[in-house]
Amino acid sequence: MCRHLAYLGPPRTLHELLYAAPHSLHVQSWAPRMQRHGTVNADGFGVGWYPPRGTAGASAPAVPAAVPGPAAETPEPLRYRRAMPIWGDSSFADAARAITSGCVVAAVRDATVGFGSEESGAQPFRADRLLFSHNGAVKDDEALAAAFTPPPGVLDARAPVDSAPLFAHTVRLWRASGDLAGTLAGVVRHAREHSDGRYNLLASDGESIVGTAAGDTLYALREPGGGVFLASEPFDGARGWREVPDGSVVVATGERTEIHPIV
Repeated sequence: MCRHLAYLGPPRTLHELLYAAPHSLHVQSWAPRMQRHGTVNADGFGVGWYPPRGTAGASAPAVPAAVPGPAAETPEPLRYRRAMPIWGDSSFADAARAITSGCVVAAVRDATVGFGSEESGAQPFRADRLLFSHNGAVKDDEALAAAFTPPPGVLDARAPVDSAPLFAHTVRLWRASGDLAGTLAGVVRHAREHSDGRYNLLASDGESIVGTAAGDTLYALREPGGGVFLASEPFDGARGWREVPDGSVVVATGERTEIHPIV
């Protein structure tokens, strides 16, 4: 239902990450090669990125004590979202050449049937230092919404889209544990207790990127220069792309990539 991508590594421009590759996320918005559900991703797009540490305005504001991790070191992410196709926003394509980050989460959206294409449904969602994207669909979204109530103050968890309850539960588990890989695996397990669905999740806390393969494709690429990608499908012909097995959670840091069973 969507295509998404996360990057962690040496700082790169958003244009290089989202537009420059021969089968970039930009191209996947109208010509995905591996999308099993839907045909085009024209119902909005979004990108979240972490600004460099120590730059003006990049220091993390005060956050609740329950928020895990080195909040004083990792700045809260910035975000750009639109309800239009990414190919129609030429102004962002220009701005993307000037925005640089070493950690990015981005998505192009094909809305689930029954939900609109308003900007609030475009991902990634954001809370504290967390960025989150869901590629998939929930069969019984009402059951999931009843089971996973939004945490106080997390506006994206109230968005009118079937991904919102998943984000709500992600925020609750992550704030309690600080274990992002364990959190996403737990969200998939708990979601399946309430509804069938496709639960490919992607998230970052600014220090790692984590994804689940649960009903759709997910690939990982670690480059010789130290950068690592998680993506719905390869954006180029590099030989290092590795498919993440269905039913797995993958966590990538600057040093290693690990894949574990969700159950």
